Amino acid sequence: MRLSHATLLATVGLASAAPKPAHQARLWATHYNGNVYTLALDGENLSLTDTMKTCGKMPSWLTFDSKARVLYCSDEDGTADPSTHGTLTAYDAAPDGKLHEIATTKTIGGGVNSVIYENDDGGKYLAIAHYEGSAVSTFDLPLKANAPAKQAFHFHMDHPGAVAQQDSPHPHEVFLDPTGSFLVSPDLGADLLRIYSISASDGQLNECPAVNVTFGSGPRHGVFWTDGTGNTTQSTQSGAITHQRQAASVGKTMMYLVNEIGGTMMTFDVAYDRSGCLDLQKTQTIVPYTGGKMPQGATPAEIRMVGDTFYVSIRSDQGFKPSDSMVTLDRSPKNGTVSLRNKTDAYGKVPRTFAINKAGDLVAIGNQASANVVIVRRNRLTGDLGEKVAMLQVGETGTVGSAEGLSSVVWEE
Repeated sequence: MRLSHATLLATVGLASAAPKPAHQARLWATHYNGNVYTLALDGENLSLTDTMKTCGKMPSWLTFDSKARVLYCSDEDGTADPSTHGTLTAYDAAPDGKLHEIATTKTIGGGVNSVIYENDDGGKYLAIAHYEGSAVSTFDLPLKANAPAKQAFHFHMDHPGAVAQQDSPHPHEVFLDPTGSFLVSPDLGADLLRIYSISASDGQLNECPAVNVTFGSGPRHGVFWTDGTGNTTQSTQSGAITHQRQAASVGKTMMYLVNEIGGTMMTFDVAYDRSGCLDLQKTQTIVPYTGGKMPQGATPAEIRMVGDTFYVSIRSDQGFKPSDSMVTLDRSPKNGTVSLRNKTDAYGKVPRTFAINKAGDLVAIGNQASANVVIVRRNRLTGDLGEKVAMLQVGETGTVGSAEGLSSVVWEE
């Protein structure tokens, strides 16, 4: 039922007048100083409850398996030089949030992002994007001590890109399509979307044709959107391997991408090709910022989505001096394009990462350079980001533009 404008205003007014709920939650954060931190949120009090020296020299990203209660930490240390390496560490998360290391192994250098995926029998795997390592790797789960990678894809470029930052391939993220049958990795250095189909039987990644992104864009992070109207299961053939695409929960599908170097956001129509790969067709490019122009030196970083509302963190725009910004965008129900709604305070410098809780009423922003975790309220009815609930300094501050400071934050959910 569509609410009238007056009814909506009244509803929002009642919601804002209602007592604020007391939230009790836990988060984990990584810092480039070599620590993983446990945080507790109790109402409007955010506190540090544990500090653990772990996850290599440069802890950079956390992925939580809530069913198994295992937290995985990737280390950004190392390069594409095989004499260097990073680490992957697994922790058992106790009911009180305290972490207990259960396994660690060496990885290709430069791990900056990871995602858990499954085969049709429930077998689990972890994929990692290696920025400085110019690679994507995978591991069998649960992780075993000193386990070798399941697969490793190493990338090379014949010519440098548009800017010095594009001197070599730099995968910056790995994320799944709505069916869980494909993995996409935006390569910031090569201006590519690297796509893999996932074998339903054993979780092997099979390379699909990469998708070119506009030269000099520097693709960083992306998300998929689907209307959930699909009702079929399709079988597709890719070489000698047949994959079952579980499309029962997927109908109209689109992908949204933020580009760090070009300062843009792109919209793609997604089709499941009978060849067994994804077909992506770009339909829109915008600058996700007020006035349609990104400030000098400012870059989009993280993108998240709830329903038809998108959120993008903007680093170094100083939109709320001395703090940077979060922007909220709306998706058109007609054609899937996005438009800017507003800009709000990130309450810190260089919001590298942020996470929305499952209830959808709180957002944890991890500001890298100011090294603070900020909890802001989110209106579940309108999608607007609101007041600051709590804020905590976590580790030492870092220099803007350097690999220092806070690197990631995740809810214990």
